[in-house]
Amino acid sequence: MQDRRSGLVEALRRPRYEVIPLPGVEDGVAEHVPRHVKITVTASPKKGLEPTLELAERLSGEGFEVAPHLSARLIRDRAQLGEILARLRGAGIRDVFVVAGDAPEPAGEFEGSAALLGAMAEIGHGLEDVGITGYPESHPLISDEATIQAMYQKEPHATYITSQICFDTDTINNWVLRVRRRGVGLPIYVGMPGAVSMAKLVRISSNIGLGESARFLQKYGNWFWRMFMPGGYSPDALVEGVSDSLAHPERKVSGFHIYTFNEVQKTEAWRLAALERAGAKAHERHKEPTA
Repeated sequence: MQDRRSGLVEALRRPRYEVIPLPGVEDGVAEHVPRHVKITVTASPKKGLEPTLELAERLSGEGFEVAPHLSARLIRDRAQLGEILARLRGAGIRDVFVVAGDAPEPAGEFEGSAALLGAMAEIGHGLEDVGITGYPESHPLISDEATIQAMYQKEPHATYITSQICFDTDTINNWVLRVRRRGVGLPIYVGMPGAVSMAKLVRISSNIGLGESARFLQKYGNWFWRMFMPGGYSPDALVEGVSDSLAHPERKVSGFHIYTFNEVQKTEAWRLAALERAGAKAHERHKEPTA
């Protein structure tokens, strides 16, 4: 068991920030986010994969490590998959996050993430990292044991797990233990919201379209309504609660995946303040971590 403080500081120094490919986000990331913070870019069934790929390419060109989402249900076939992978490699992108996606019907042969992962392995994706989703809370359509079994089956094709947002630290920590007992050994990035204003959330909801807004609320509704509470929502308690798992190397909790909802300036300010509260020295807060 390592020191809780050192584990928490290391996780806060190496977060992953998730952004949505909407106007203005590229400038916000370039202005406010340090280059050692990895940026993940979501994919939208309304707009397709192209905005995701374009933003990922541009951010990579600006010196960021980027992990675009590859939505299985938005990819037609292996030919298109091969073109996408070649395009990403050409842009210096070495990490992707594979999801089934929210499109009501698949664009082609890939019904879900398992099929896409298998195809990527068969054609040779040439990437260093491939992420898959974890569900600390019960999925509305899939049992807990089924989601963990799915991770076990996907493990040979993946290198890490990113969890969906969950607000109960006991649920998160217990889920990590269940995943390990099942034999899944992939490192886990715990998903949590960043510092987001209600006004920003409403603007994003209107930009992603009515159907996607409904799915958004279904997915993040319990957090959305917390934004109406006095003072809004702070991830501080969640970070502190998860630090227990960070202190146990055998649990392989590698850090935080922060859903910024494009509020990157506020999220980065929160991260630096959280580092200070965790006892990080000034050079630890601002200096790029060593590999």
